[in-house]
Amino acid sequence: MKKVSLTVPKLSITGVLGPNGGGKTTLIKAVTGLNKIWSGRIIFDSAEIQNKNPYEISKLGVALAPEGRRIFTKLTVIENLFIGSYVVKDKGLLQDRLEWVFQLFPKLKERKHQEAGTLSGGEQQMLNIGRALMSNPKLLILDEPSLGLAPIITRQLFTTIENLRDEGITILLSEQNAALTFNISDNVYILEYGVIVAEGSPDTLKQNSLVRQAYLGV
Repeated sequence: MKKVSLTVPKLSITGVLGPNGGGKTTLIKAVTGLNKIWSGRIIFDSAEIQNKNPYEISKLGVALAPEGRRIFTKLTVIENLFIGSYVVKDKGLLQDRLEWVFQLFPKLKERKHQEAGTLSGGEQQMLNIGRALMSNPKLLILDEPSLGLAPIITRQLFTTIENLRDEGITILLSEQNAALTFNISDNVYILEYGVIVAEGSPDTLKQNSLVRQAYLGV
């Protein structure tokens, strides 16, 4: 990463696009404390969080739905969800969050006692995101949520992501699906080989011929 600077405004979806190896996951690991940084600052909610431990960053209100889902396949759906709520001490809030996740993803309620490894790919991604939401986050980070999903499931998932923003959750979205990311994001950064090469609103970036050709195929 080389002098990467980006801002994620509250109550927005900020998209980060780029090729494999472009630095998207490295950026996310730095924000969530999984990677240490040697220079620069990461500020969340007016506090510097660079090089804090992941559990400390989680307690501040940052939640990650990682690439590849990484659910606990031998545990049930509801057991996976409760793992995501370990920072929530209020039992009333915990139950509210669980019901909210079930409203967002009714399939998870239907399968709450089913082993997570037996779910379809789309259902596993729902569980991945639902588990992150159980911590009652201020910032939800989504790393490649469309990876490996059928187009129709991806479109449904992106509609849910939009709804989360509208319900008051700030979202940082790392993706390779440029078209859908442009459709739902308020602001987009293009990250290639550890460097931000373009940034702006989707409408602004669509006027950039290089961005259109490389990411939208037009």
